[in-house]
Amino acid sequence: MENTELQTQLLPVDSRTPDPAIIAQAGQILKDGGLVAFPTETVYGLGGDALNPDSSRKIYAAKGRPSDNPLIVHIAEMEALKPICAQIPETMRRLAEAFWPGPLTMIVPKSDLVPKETTGGLDTVAIRMPDHETALALIRAAGGYIAAPSANASGRPSPTLASHVMEDLQGRIEMILDGGEVGIGVESTIVDLTGEVPTILRPGYVTEEMLRRVLGEVQTDPTLMQKVEGGRPKAPGMRYRHYAPKGTLSLVEGDAAVVTERINALIAEAASEGKKTGVLCTEETLAEYHADVVRSLGSRADMRSIALHLYRALREFDTEGVEMIYAESFSRDGFGQAVMNRLLKAAGYTIIQA
Repeated sequence: MENTELQTQLLPVDSRTPDPAIIAQAGQILKDGGLVAFPTETVYGLGGDALNPDSSRKIYAAKGRPSDNPLIVHIAEMEALKPICAQIPETMRRLAEAFWPGPLTMIVPKSDLVPKETTGGLDTVAIRMPDHETALALIRAAGGYIAAPSANASGRPSPTLASHVMEDLQGRIEMILDGGEVGIGVESTIVDLTGEVPTILRPGYVTEEMLRRVLGEVQTDPTLMQKVEGGRPKAPGMRYRHYAPKGTLSLVEGDAAVVTERINALIAEAASEGKKTGVLCTEETLAEYHADVVRSLGSRADMRSIALHLYRALREFDTEGVEMIYAESFSRDGFGQAVMNRLLKAAGYTIIQA
């Protein structure tokens, strides 16, 4: 089912006031069972009709994504919840009031309207309402329900620019809506509302502390910062390797001064073996490294900047042909938990203690 001969259209859109004619054209593609990549506030999504099992199969095929890895259903109106949910818990209503539209995905029991091809075979459905005018307009034009994982080849860094989508999916999908750079840069927080205690299955911009302010008791899945083996993943990105550059990425942890020294030693060792080296760091340490390619994610004091530039930097290492990449680590508190979750997955959980 892999689409290898499609002519992928790349159409620019104003993210705040998208052209209705372009949105209508994209919406019709989705209604007809095709695929459209589009910007959201988090990353670019690869959209298909969430209620059409063939569309979901196409998404998996285009990405090369395992079919047991659930897709997120995107909606544009609160009224869209009832038809696709077997039940709407009070916790969902409270979180929606606090964070929707926004970078929060909630998992609840699904209705029969949602095919299991969309949910990775599960009896639950992951739902979010994006905070992005182009995304919302497209959802409405497509009939109200778009299944959309990130618009990248499976395992690659998620796309924060339309050019990233073209790099991975050109010839595999019908259209890409280019709305410029996204605003957040990492995927939405996912919280499972099917158990006794709401549980974070993927960290994101909406932090555990923010959720606690609304719900009180919230817990974080203990596997978020460690490798998960076997079993069916309950949410996107829980089991499979994600966000990875083509080179070998290692995280280096420890006291800041010692980390810099250790990374430079690792660079020298790799260079002696003829390997092209790269460093992922911050403005505070940018001048201290001696790798072939050094990329700063921004100031350590601004975790939002770190998150926004993470995936672009990982892709730039690929463009430069970097073989060995060493990354500084970050605080696991607040939004830092989301950044570290992505870095750990990108590194295959390879951590070097300085």
